[in-house]
Amino acid sequence: MKKLSLTFLVLMAVTACKTNPFTGKSTLNFYDNSQVFPMAFSQYDQFLEENKVVTGTSDAQMIARVGQRIASAAERWLDANGYPGYLKDYQWEYNLVDNETVNAWCMPGGKIVFYTGILPITQNETGVAVVMGHEVAHALADHGAQRMSAGTLQQIGAVAGNVAIKDDETRGLFNQAYGVGSQIGVMLPFSRKHETEADRIGLQIMAIAGYNPDEAAELWKRMKAAGGQAPPEFLSTHPSNDTRISNLTAWAPAAKQEARKFGVTSFK
Repeated sequence: MKKLSLTFLVLMAVTACKTNPFTGKSTLNFYDNSQVFPMAFSQYDQFLEENKVVTGTSDAQMIARVGQRIASAAERWLDANGYPGYLKDYQWEYNLVDNETVNAWCMPGGKIVFYTGILPITQNETGVAVVMGHEVAHALADHGAQRMSAGTLQQIGAVAGNVAIKDDETRGLFNQAYGVGSQIGVMLPFSRKHETEADRIGLQIMAIAGYNPDEAAELWKRMKAAGGQAPPEFLSTHPSNDTRISNLTAWAPAAKQEARKFGVTSFK
C-alpha cells in the first residue's frame, strides 16, 4: 500500500498546475473555473429548490452580511497581494437552510449554505464568521476542483492497474490494496490538508473583515462538546477537534498581525 500511495502522490505532483495565492504553492488542479463553476451553480440552484431556504429573518440577514464582509476582505487581500481580478468569475451567494444538521458548506465559485442546526454552536456573528471564513477559503483555494482532480487520478490509477494485470487473483488483490491504500494513504490526508488550509486562510480573512480570530478556537471547543464519537483522525476527512483547536489558537496572533496591514486594529 505504501508503494501505491507513493506512486499516486508522484502522479499528483507531476500534474499540479495551479498556484494557491494564499500559500504560493502549486496545487493539484487541472479543471478550469469555466468548467467547474457552471456545474456548481446549477447544482446549488437545484439544492435550493429542493430545500427550505430561510429568508427575511435576522439569522438569514446575518449569514448574508457576514458572507459579504468575508468575501470583501478576501478581495482586499488578493488585490493587495498581486491577484487583482482573481474573483471575477465568482458569484457569491449565502443562504440559510432550515435543517437540524450541524453543518455549513461551500460549492466552487462561492455558493455557500449554512444549516440552522449550526447556529446554536456559532452562537453569534463572530462564530458565524469563523465558519464563513472557512467555507469562503474552500472556494478561494479551488478545493472543489482539486478534489475532482484527485478523484480523476485515483480512477486512472485503478484502470491502469486493472489493464496491466492479467491474472484475475492478482488483479483482485491489487484492487483491494489500491482501494484501501489510495483512500487512507492519499485521499483522506489530501482532504484533511484542505480542511487545515481552509482553517488557516479563513482565520486570516475573518480577521481582515474585523472579526476576532481568537474566537475560532472557542467555536471548535463548542463543536467538540456538542459532537459525538468521532473516528480516528487518520480515517477521517477532517482533522480532529483537538488538532483544529490547537492550530487555530497558534495561528490567531498571525491573523491579527495580517489584519493590521489593512488598518484593522480592533475586532468584533
